[in-house]
Amino acid sequence: MAAAAVVLFPVTSPVDYHRIVSPRLTIPTDTTKPIPVGLLSCQRDPLLHRIETSVVDVFPLQEGAPQKPPRKGAKVPRSEGAVLQIILHDTIIFPEGGGQPSDVGFISVGYDHTFEVFEAKRVGGHAVHSIRFPTPDELQKAQLLLLVGTDVVVTLGDDGHRRRLDHMTLHTSQHLLSAVLEQRTQLPTLSWSLTAYPSPCYVEIPRALTPEEVASIQDEANALVFEGRRVHIEVEELHADNVPGVARLENGRSAGKALPSDYTGGVKRTVVIDGVDRNPCCGTHMPSLHNLQLFLLPHTEALSRSATTSARLYFLAGPRLITYLTSTHNQIVRVSSTLSCGAPQAPDRVLQVVEERKAAEKRVADLESQLASAVAKELLHTVTQVTEERFTAYVHRNDDPLSFLGAVAWEFAELWTASERASKRYLIALTSSPTSQTVTSSTLVLVFGSEDASAKEVGERLKLELGVKGGGKGPRWSGKWTGVWKPAKEGELVGKVVRGIPV
Repeated sequence: MAAAAVVLFPVTSPVDYHRIVSPRLTIPTDTTKPIPVGLLSCQRDPLLHRIETSVVDVFPLQEGAPQKPPRKGAKVPRSEGAVLQIILHDTIIFPEGGGQPSDVGFISVGYDHTFEVFEAKRVGGHAVHSIRFPTPDELQKAQLLLLVGTDVVVTLGDDGHRRRLDHMTLHTSQHLLSAVLEQRTQLPTLSWSLTAYPSPCYVEIPRALTPEEVASIQDEANALVFEGRRVHIEVEELHADNVPGVARLENGRSAGKALPSDYTGGVKRTVVIDGVDRNPCCGTHMPSLHNLQLFLLPHTEALSRSATTSARLYFLAGPRLITYLTSTHNQIVRVSSTLSCGAPQAPDRVLQVVEERKAAEKRVADLESQLASAVAKELLHTVTQVTEERFTAYVHRNDDPLSFLGAVAWEFAELWTASERASKRYLIALTSSPTSQTVTSSTLVLVFGSEDASAKEVGERLKLELGVKGGGKGPRWSGKWTGVWKPAKEGELVGKVVRGIPV
């Protein structure tokens, strides 16, 4: 029996994962003050999923308060209800930043009251947790429980823990990928996106990669993964001399992002992949490259801007990679089942089906052209039985598209011009309804003739008398009518309008 592959993540971070490299920097112990972003428990030990702490400040979100616009692709929280914002002494709920979305989790008071945190954001140097309540009254009741100084328990919960692992594996993978890209191809990472689950993430680089480059970079990155290179965090005071800079390319574009101008936490945080990379970052990261198993989608997406070009390289890792592989496997199994072939034969079978479909569509187009010609000839034959100076006719058909009705009109015009009656006038209406109709079905209407004014006049009357919506140009007018088309009612009315009979 074959062994199943299991992704196992460590349950605690190594004791030397978080390293304070400045002798003057310490973690605040005064529980009346918040620990700044950069030294939070979620950043010191990203594998923690529960801590005990206390409330430092609590306040309702004021209506109309300025909010940062949501990240592209991020889940926008519901706008209903009242929001209470809380600052804790410490937290394991990561506040959105560094390209990494916010964690979610819970704040509990005692054993009876648990509140769901739907997002956390950095404001200045502090993490602010947001809790939503159905009504302002519910919010006020919670305020009485979450008083300043109240001891609380913060947890991630199952969903929050899975979200944390997903974000960590992808963020660490991005650092690894960007480092290998720069070392192998001298291509800096211009930006990156930790997309909404389960979509692949991407890094943006100055140019597209060849398939050979993609394979080489993936091999090198995964060699480091298999080695299990360790990851640790170094923190020190942030001051004017050590603010992380941002490189600029020849075209003037920034490579990466600068430290946010509103950050006031006073902590410089550097993520180190042993022997591979050192990069300023505030996000949560795995303590090891083990189990990341970086996978690069074997194509890049080219982007064009006004003065520059760049490309996106998509990647997956960790739990999201497993989800992606499961999804793509299920898709190929379904396709193979539909095509009655094995998975390896599916691409060739799909190509065969596409070619057969193209041939069938061409055959249908040829037959429609022949049928349109036959319908037009039948109409012309009818004209020979009529002696009036102006010929009018109405024909209803089923399941014909507007393109077919147009082909009939074109064929008839050609035949009329070549016939002995070319000097006489004509006005014809064609309609087409689905065989199976409902109240939302659309019936197509096409009016054409030898005179522009006549076609327009009939079209305007159909709009007025029948409620057809449409318009036209020259000797043609087309429109749609919604509902169940009855030949004895709507069809009779169209016939009268074309013949010029008052209705």
